[in-house]
Amino acid sequence: MHISHIALWTDNLERLKDFYVKYFGGTSNQKYINAAKGFESYFISFEGGCSLELMKRTDITFRPKQETLGYCHFAFKVGSHEKVIALTNLLAQEGYTVAGLPRLTGDGYFESVILDPDGNRVELVA
Repeated sequence: MHISHIALWTDNLERLKDFYVKYFGGTSNQKYINAAKGFESYFISFEGGCSLELMKRTDITFRPKQETLGYCHFAFKVGSHEKVIALTNLLAQEGYTVAGLPRLTGDGYFESVILDPDGNRVELVA
């Protein structure tokens, strides 16, 4: 068994789609639109089989300002320590927030934490 996809609500589908395609090598499908429900979405597929479903609906507008119980983060295994550092540095140079600098964690991961354009926490792991 494996995770098929993770879904995220957003108020800017194009911005989030472009982020995950550009920095994480995702491949996007054509935008799905259901005008009757005010719903639009993209599936971004990644090597290894997992996908992100990016969704927008006209009646969903609330975004928490702080971490809450429930969803915390998801992680991309980017390869080596050097690749974690390089992608972290690139994202920082391009204006994205680094919420955790590259480091070796107590549970054995070498990781950093960045925030995507919507503020979702994404770990970069080796």
